[in-house]
Amino acid sequence: VIVKLLSEGEGQSQTGLLIPQPCPHTLLPLLDEAGLMAAPYRLVEEKSWAVDLSELHRASTTSRGHCTLRAIYISNPGNPTGHLQDRKSIEEVIEFAAAERLLLLVDEVYQDSVYAPNREFISYKKVLFEMDNHLRETVEMVSFNSLSCACVAECGLRAGYMEVINMDSGVMHFVDTMLCTDINTPVTGQLALDLMLSPPKPGDPSYNTFAEETLLTRATLAQNAQQTLKLLNDLPGMSCWPAMGGIYLYPRLNLPAEIREQAN
Repeated sequence: VIVKLLSEGEGQSQTGLLIPQPCPHTLLPLLDEAGLMAAPYRLVEEKSWAVDLSELHRASTTSRGHCTLRAIYISNPGNPTGHLQDRKSIEEVIEFAAAERLLLLVDEVYQDSVYAPNREFISYKKVLFEMDNHLRETVEMVSFNSLSCACVAECGLRAGYMEVINMDSGVMHFVDTMLCTDINTPVTGQLALDLMLSPPKPGDPSYNTFAEETLLTRATLAQNAQQTLKLLNDLPGMSCWPAMGGIYLYPRLNLPAEIREQAN
């Protein structure tokens, strides 16, 4: 819905969206269908696929003359890299978006799946609302969450939501209109999403069961990530950084020199 609203122009006036590399495999086809140009910024593999401020500036500068940048897409925890941003990194991205006057699109669907030791998920909205007034009141942001990527549901239950911050009321009219015509969530998904947003509280009859199931799910994710990481790093020619969250690992395949020569 949001990328369709951003779509505009051709050539140098075509809407551009800053996107990470690597990025979710569905993102590029989505932009292509909507008529947006992807302006990639490289994540830093040596820092567990971290977002780098200087790389954002490079990508922004490089895109000029090819498109008109109007937004930046961030995945946190990263899909497919598993990187989890800290507060400083989030602040840098928010300040960058403000300086470049970009709409900030934040994909936070794997926020429940964080298993790195001594790390926790911090939402972009929380950080934004704790920054200076001029940022808190002006940075336009849309954050996304999904039922099917959380601990409470499998992918068979489809429902999600977005929270829109500081967007013009006239634009919001079109957002609401397109949501009414574009998206129809099954009733079961709506019910499960309601439960995700209002989970059992301590003292409720189902709280203990809920807490046990959630802890088991997270422990299983962490165990699977560790086992898969060891498997990948034990393979010849393969290397992989540990994931901090999400459900993916993103390994590197180191091709022998002769194969690279043949490819060239």
